[in-house]
Amino acid sequence: MTLLRRAEDTKRSLKRIRTGYVENFLAPECIMSLFDKFARVSDRHAGIEAIGRDPLSVQFDDVTSPTEATADGRPILLAGTHNYLGLTFDETCIKAATTTIERLGTGTTGSRIANGTYAGHKELEARLAAFLGRRHVMIFPTGYQANLGSIAGLAGPDDTILLDADCHASIYDACKLSGATVIRFRHNSAADLDRRLSLLDPGVNKLICIEGLYSMLGDTAPMAELVAVKRKHGAYLLVDEAHSLGVFGERGRGVAERDGVSDDVDFVVGTFSKSLGSVGGFCASDHAEFKYLKFASRPYMFTASSAPSSVASVLAAVDQIEARPELKDTLWRNAHALHEGLKGLGLELGAGPSPIVSVLMPSAELAVLFWNRLFANGVYVNLALPPAHNVPLLRCSVSAAHSEAEIARLCGAFETAMQEVALIGHNRS
Repeated sequence: MTLLRRAEDTKRSLKRIRTGYVENFLAPECIMSLFDKFARVSDRHAGIEAIGRDPLSVQFDDVTSPTEATADGRPILLAGTHNYLGLTFDETCIKAATTTIERLGTGTTGSRIANGTYAGHKELEARLAAFLGRRHVMIFPTGYQANLGSIAGLAGPDDTILLDADCHASIYDACKLSGATVIRFRHNSAADLDRRLSLLDPGVNKLICIEGLYSMLGDTAPMAELVAVKRKHGAYLLVDEAHSLGVFGERGRGVAERDGVSDDVDFVVGTFSKSLGSVGGFCASDHAEFKYLKFASRPYMFTASSAPSSVASVLAAVDQIEARPELKDTLWRNAHALHEGLKGLGLELGAGPSPIVSVLMPSAELAVLFWNRLFANGVYVNLALPPAHNVPLLRCSVSAAHSEAEIARLCGAFETAMQEVALIGHNRS
């Protein structure tokens, strides 16, 4: 047998082996669907739907005020919107948005790098810089992208990011996008952060990422303690004040201002979708080199810039925060009233009084059932289940727009739901 003949026979044998392997591998029972990974999600969702209405797919027929909506033709009290200062229906903000949309159209249709910067973008950045007491501000189309673009633009593969374990998903995703080494430290533990920083090479750039007000339990970061650790190790500090902007601090700058450590914060990230009642986000800093971030942040460079109407409404909202400090006062009065009301019912709450009041539930099933009873009684709150948070909870967000009667109604709905859930449990047993 010649070498060529042997080679040809070998080729035919390999072809038969490969064909048989492929046919066997691609047999119907072996084919993997792109969606097979969703099986666990599907099972969990089916379990939620079996209890009652799906809390993750609520549709409002109409929203008539910061605290009122309708669903299925019934009035619903809104207590899960993060509309802390109630500015979504502020007449000044609405007028600013409508006037601008008539003048400049509905959108920019491209990024600032590609389509150019509108005058409103620069005006808002300057206005936010003055409001925050910072030299530089970059705005983004969403708060999520503000974290994504800032963190991934600042840190790279040669750097190390240390983030609080309870940080928002956008911060986690930003860390992945950056390519940096990522280390989690225990929630609000300055001691654990110190220990982990002590293990790192002093020459490595270190970026600490935390939040001012954490959105699940309504607790705040121990800023002074964390800043002391940051100073000790020569690290940079980024604080996401998404939920605390306009809420904490004498001028509404956030938890860092409240605790008197603003000068030690290198980067402040925030959103326009909470207290400012619109859509968008920002990052602010005093570092001179910060202005170059826009050339290194892919989410900034390759995303359409904020619509002129959103920019205009945010400008008006910042004015309202400064001109109407009573909004913050009313918000805190409502927050204390709700916290005390729910505490008086014997419910287990997440943290001390804050605009976020979370009610901890002993099980996911009970949390879903309790949510359904609240909604049936005309109250909408947020439901959080593992793995989104390690403890099932019902999250209420208080607004300055809530009246005393609405806070009382909210407490009453929880009391009624407690009675109904207990009755359902008794009937099941």
